Amino acid sequence: MARDQSRVSANSSYLSPARPRVLAHRGLATEAPENTMLAFAKAVAVGAQYIETDVHSSLDGVAVVSHDSTLHRVAGRDLAVDKLTMAELRRIDLGDGQGFCSLAEALDAFPETRFNIDVKSSGAVLPTVRAIRDLTATERVLVTSFDEKRRAATAAQLPGVASSASARRFMVALLSAKTGISPAMRRSLAGLVAIQVPEKALGLRVTTQRMIQRVHNLGLEMHVWTINEPQRMRHLLDLGVDGIVTDRADLALEVVDSRA
Repeated sequence: MARDQSRVSANSSYLSPARPRVLAHRGLATEAPENTMLAFAKAVAVGAQYIETDVHSSLDGVAVVSHDSTLHRVAGRDLAVDKLTMAELRRIDLGDGQGFCSLAEALDAFPETRFNIDVKSSGAVLPTVRAIRDLTATERVLVTSFDEKRRAATAAQLPGVASSASARRFMVALLSAKTGISPAMRRSLAGLVAIQVPEKALGLRVTTQRMIQRVHNLGLEMHVWTINEPQRMRHLLDLGVDGIVTDRADLALEVVDSRA
């Protein structure tokens, strides 16, 4: 499918670099613990312009970079992230000399990098807003959440911020598109810049040329997660998707460069 690379899907400068986009899922964690400053540094070092990450709140109300609500998987400890202060979380050994970092620290350390931020808990909404405001980073972040209330509450406090569809809004859009109800799809995606989706949902394939075109007709982009195989990346880019969310930003960037 031929694409006009000069078209920008939204007014946010978050989408200003040329497509296709490679979003480094939790950084580049092949030789670093996920969602750490080291993983982010490695992603940036291979050329990633976008980092996809997640935030919870610490006990003392700091937006902490973490996918999970507990330390069990990443540190082998049965403790909740929100039961520890940010200072205590920094001292947790995640491997390779890394501890948890705050969202503000990540935004500050990588000022030229765009961040795709998944707000994982209601308690993280205000700390996330505060970190983005303090770093004057609204133009280089996208805020989202699987939960629509969290997504909307975060975006409402950051005027002009880019945002992608929550699970609920995406499901409405998908079912509307499959049944040909375009007005319902338009309403469900109003005010957003992208949908960030798996290849299949509700037993339906999301990444069809027809669905991608409908998303584009609404002025939005489609980013697909989590794609780690170069062959799948090439196939999706051939279909016309705008971004690949991947654990292997190094491989994805090679694929993109080979197509330039």
